[in-house]
Amino acid sequence: MIKTYAQAIRDCIAQEMKRDTDVFVMGEDIAKQGGIFGCTRGLLDEFGKERVRNTPISENGFVGAGIGAACAGMRPVVELMYMDFVYVAMDQLLNQAAKIRYMFGGKAKVPMVIRGQQGIGRGNGGQHSQSVEVMFMHIPGMKVACPSSPADAAGLLRTAIRDDNPIMFFEHKALYATKGEVPDDEDFSIPFGKANIVQQGTDATIVATLLYVSKAMEAAKILEKQGISVEVIDPRTIVPLDIDTIIESVKKTGRLVTVHEAHKTAGVGAEISAQVTERAFPYLDAPPIRLGSKQCTLPFNLELENAVIPQVDEIVSAVKQSLYKE
Repeated sequence: MIKTYAQAIRDCIAQEMKRDTDVFVMGEDIAKQGGIFGCTRGLLDEFGKERVRNTPISENGFVGAGIGAACAGMRPVVELMYMDFVYVAMDQLLNQAAKIRYMFGGKAKVPMVIRGQQGIGRGNGGQHSQSVEVMFMHIPGMKVACPSSPADAAGLLRTAIRDDNPIMFFEHKALYATKGEVPDDEDFSIPFGKANIVQQGTDATIVATLLYVSKAMEAAKILEKQGISVEVIDPRTIVPLDIDTIIESVKKTGRLVTVHEAHKTAGVGAEISAQVTERAFPYLDAPPIRLGSKQCTLPFNLELENAVIPQVDEIVSAVKQSLYKE
């Protein structure tokens, strides 16, 4: 069935709430309003206020409540209105949710999902447009999903809800209206730690996340017209990271370009490049190239916003640079 990215998320949550009465949702304006992008629209009428809970504007408070509910046997799906606000709840997430299983010798579990949107595209400025996924790549005890399509959003979210660990689930606001085929199977899921080879290629490997998967494909089409064959890989999850698939691709192509919307410095691309260099250096015919946002606060102005983040022509140029074509 063709669905938008937002519909895929909404339907997956509804299906899981029907399947398991321990699943409930909570967050700011998620009940009657259905969230600012409609990802919980209609759930209040279907499941009632006990399972669709509006919260005060207190991320530290309601994330903590979600952790407590998860420890008590529930499966909360907690929505942050903007992922930028996750910083307010970092102690709850990094020192509590991520460490509870360890602190209790494996006898306790925290089956919760923290989901919400991030990224550029609406001129929301420096406090409502950041990409913060890499923050959670550094902390043991949490898994991190970054779906780039409606099918991935549904399949990864179902896996996340059924997992017994805390999951950070990053969505992109510019993807909510995009459409794609989503399997009708209400058990359809995508395993964490299994990358998607979006396109096969032989000359260079591009690893991209979230919105930049589609931009990488745009670049690949331009390069194809110029006789350059590009393999595009979407990791889908960055914890666990399917580095083996990426390395096998680099062994074939000899070149690696990583691209994401988050800042280039210490980003996901930096970690991937480092691991590839450590494990597949003899196969590299050129240094890995990283693309990411410039190291500055994201501006409100849309033209300035576009000047900060990588563009398709920059991806094309990076691939050519790795091939010594420019």
